[in-house]
Amino acid sequence: MKKVVVTGGTGRLGKWVIKEFLEQGYEVVNADIKHPVEPLCKTVIVDLKNLGEVYGVLAGADAVVHLAAIPVAYSHPNEVTFENNVMSTYNILEAAAGLGIKKAVIASSESSYGLVFAVKPFVPLYVPMDEEHPQLPQDSYGLSKVVNEQTAQMFNRKTGMQVVSFRLGNVISPEMYENFPGFIHDAEKRKRILWSYIDTRDAATACRLAIEASGLGAIALNIAADDSSMDIKSRDLMAAVYPDVKDFRAPLNGYETLLSNDKAKKLLNWQPFHSWRNNVAVVQGE
Repeated sequence: MKKVVVTGGTGRLGKWVIKEFLEQGYEVVNADIKHPVEPLCKTVIVDLKNLGEVYGVLAGADAVVHLAAIPVAYSHPNEVTFENNVMSTYNILEAAAGLGIKKAVIASSESSYGLVFAVKPFVPLYVPMDEEHPQLPQDSYGLSKVVNEQTAQMFNRKTGMQVVSFRLGNVISPEMYENFPGFIHDAEKRKRILWSYIDTRDAATACRLAIEASGLGAIALNIAADDSSMDIKSRDLMAAVYPDVKDFRAPLNGYETLLSNDKAKKLLNWQPFHSWRNNVAVVQGE
């Protein structure tokens, strides 16, 4: 049985990642700043900005899934967000390298592309937006994610550690689907995230598959559902909100995602299964 440390396991996505690994027979440790309401495994309270503490919590682990972070821009002073996210990720990978851990997953974000928190709004160069789209953040949160991806590449060059950075779309836990009727018919809502989302259960599966995969090096992958979060067809969304975008790199005949997940599907043999559209009773009960 292999041991995996999940940082931020108390958070929205973290508990589902822990469940996924436990269900597959892994030993799991949650490293967080607070205990979860629903304890699923051992929790160690740790300051990830303290390298010694990080060494302590990772000792004996075979892999690490690093989700802990300040998760949005502007919830903290800019420099606090940047320092926290960059140094915690550096420490995780530094300690993992020192301990001989060969597999890591880190949470990056669609925010790294810059649209989400842009002070000076701009439009995507093309859709669906894939991993080759320029990352153009105007905020310290998005910048922290770009730096973390570069940190992952550095450790891969230095040690050969496999580090998969997940550019996660809007993470949705099952109980959040009840909120969807409030925005699914308004193209202006959620335009900054290209109307993307990812169910926590599908993201958790991706984390496990990335740890179980080999030979990926340091790579960044978009993680999104196959469909948008809207009850408006994707081309109509683009025409309504981003009419200047003319470069369409997929047919887009229906409600397809505009944050491309093709690369993750191909490299991880991953498939998102959960869609808000399967929660029809919730939607009709508006």
